[in-house]
Amino acid sequence: MTHSNRRVYVAATYDTKGHEADYVVGLLEREGLDAVSVDVSTSGAASAAQVQAQEVAACHPDGAGAVFTGDRGTAIAAMAQAFERYAAGNAGIGALLGLGGSGGTALITPAMRALPIGTPKLMVSTMASGNVAPYVGPSDIAMMYSVTDVAGLNRISRRVLANAAGMIGGAFRQAASAAADDGRPAVGITMFGVTTPCVQQVTPLLESRYDCLVFHATGTGGQSMEKLLDSHLLAGVLDLTTTEVCDLLFGGVLACTEDRFGAVARTGAPYVGSCGALDMVNFGAMDTVPERYRGRKFYPHNPQVTLMRTTVEENVRQGEWIAARLNRCQGPVRFLIPEGGVSALDAPDQSFWDPEADAALFAALEANVQQTADRRLVRVPCHINDPLFARTAVEHYLEIATH
Repeated sequence: MTHSNRRVYVAATYDTKGHEADYVVGLLEREGLDAVSVDVSTSGAASAAQVQAQEVAACHPDGAGAVFTGDRGTAIAAMAQAFERYAAGNAGIGALLGLGGSGGTALITPAMRALPIGTPKLMVSTMASGNVAPYVGPSDIAMMYSVTDVAGLNRISRRVLANAAGMIGGAFRQAASAAADDGRPAVGITMFGVTTPCVQQVTPLLESRYDCLVFHATGTGGQSMEKLLDSHLLAGVLDLTTTEVCDLLFGGVLACTEDRFGAVARTGAPYVGSCGALDMVNFGAMDTVPERYRGRKFYPHNPQVTLMRTTVEENVRQGEWIAARLNRCQGPVRFLIPEGGVSALDAPDQSFWDPEADAALFAALEANVQQTADRRLVRVPCHINDPLFARTAVEHYLEIATH
């Protein structure tokens, strides 16, 4: 059974996980699905897999010789790069199931991240009960803890692998119908709790024309949005909540990467941005806040989340950092400055109200953004959660998206 000639791929290091991979392939075929086994081992030996390790290794930029080095560390890193390129260039992958321990998980998940959002991805791993952020990244990878090591078939591993086969098979069957859309282009919108009222007013103004995809600005949320933009799955962006920059620059826990705004520059897509929640750095519980910040202004969002107000000096740095990246964008850019405050906490009588700090941010943006006909700063005389701001953001987006 195929969907547009796409099949379920099962990847494992066949020199150590071959029996487990063949078991899963057999289960998938028993359900009428076409499955392809892929060997990503680094020994260089032939295996029973349908796609041999040599074929995958040949996708490395420096050829298979760069993979089969005899050194485990460099070989795994090189095979990961080769498999990532193999997956990215293979339009026949309709779903990808990986089996592995720590090395196999590090080897297989980059290929999963290279696949489009929406392509089913399931990694059965001994590492899945820990911090999986390095493996998942901004992608939609599902992680399943293997319970026992992926080292032979037994009464536990058979059940876990059978569940994995059922999950990936079900997801594969559903993917074709779920991929259908209603013809509206998609637009990405960033939101945080303190900018939720803004986004709740923006989406109704756009949803008759656009499929509105809202991303929680948690570091990974911004990366996910930009991954979709790089994949040309978004027509444009209303990046109203750029708070991840605070955490990157000042050591918070919800940081973006240095590539924030990079997809906007690479694609030239219509972009409307703003200063949403640039007044706060996110930390865990109060006792996790770095010692250097003791004595600062804090707001306990909940027992696990502590917010720290940004200062004049920090806002100058943020304005300069954002401006440098906006200056690389050659597509239509509008960056809106909400003069009445940048978050629900940054308002009169609220905990983070600090007009001087806001003014420093706005001045740094105006001093450093190189404004052109396509790249403009726009001051809006209201708070970011005011209806006027939402209307202004939508008006600017529609203007640049339709010209």
